[in-house]
Amino acid sequence: MKPVLKTWLKTTAIAAGLLAAGAATAADGAGIGAATFNAQGELVLPDGYREWVFIGAPLTPHGLNDGKASFPEYHHVYVNPDAFAVYQRTGEFPDGTVIAKELVLLQKGDFKDGSKNAPSGRGYFAGEFQGMDVMVKDSQRFKDSNGWGFFNFGHHAPPYLKAAKAAPIENCAACHSANVGKDMVFKIYYPVLR
Repeated sequence: MKPVLKTWLKTTAIAAGLLAAGAATAADGAGIGAATFNAQGELVLPDGYREWVFIGAPLTPHGLNDGKASFPEYHHVYVNPDAFAVYQRTGEFPDGTVIAKELVLLQKGDFKDGSKNAPSGRGYFAGEFQGMDVMVKDSQRFKDSNGWGFFNFGHHAPPYLKAAKAAPIENCAACHSANVGKDMVFKIYYPVLR
């Protein structure tokens, strides 16, 4: 083999190795995140979240909870794609994960339980957008709540708040911690996470 070709092959192999090492590091969590905080430490409403990975839409209507559901809407839940890719490989959400939960009201029902008839059958159907909650994983920033911060951008029709302060631990983090432990994500309700 000619010396020039031999040198080129070695250089190419070294470069490929360095690129692979860099990609592995990035894939394991470095640089992940869709969270942006302003100068006041508030989370800026994530942009383009409806284009992220959709993981599910739990529903807890009033009609099935004696008219007193804590969250009487669909919860359309999205995860930023780079964090979801790490989760698929490792089973854990890395720092930088952003989970957005957009609340969606039900269409007016035909029956006491809030369901209605449709061409596909009797059921529950999404109405209008009605709020936005977001959780962000950042082990350093949210040490006191198992590494997750929770934010409410308003429980009303859009437009939502442009930025939000972290909710007190007792508002959201306490419930997540008490019901799903240190991981803080209700994976049981999302088949794609199981």
